[in-house]
Amino acid sequence: MTESLKLTVDDQRDGLAVIYTDGYINNQGGEEIAQVAYRLIDGGNKKLLLNLAKTKIVNSIGISILIEIIEKMMDIDGKLAFCSLTPTIEKTFNIMGLAQYAGIYADEESAIEGLQ
Repeated sequence: MTESLKLTVDDQRDGLAVIYTDGYINNQGGEEIAQVAYRLIDGGNKKLLLNLAKTKIVNSIGISILIEIIEKMMDIDGKLAFCSLTPTIEKTFNIMGLAQYAGIYADEESAIEGLQ
């Protein structure tokens, strides 16, 4: 698959930034998310929300990069959450253990509440 990932960021929320993904999270897409996440962290955001409403596939390399972001958030006592996952992605995240370290929410509104 060569579908590229598009990212949009809303970081106007008092230390909470929302990253919207649109496309396939593979090694390239994961790296793009990591670059944006690290820039947001360096900018003072300690809470990140990845809204995956427009992402249908995350491969194993993409997941490993998301785990690196989780570890970075833990290093700064920050919080990372995911919302609007497909049932398959949610099941994969649970199996891979991401749900132990990052919140998984049905929608953006409940995720923002959970991160506050």
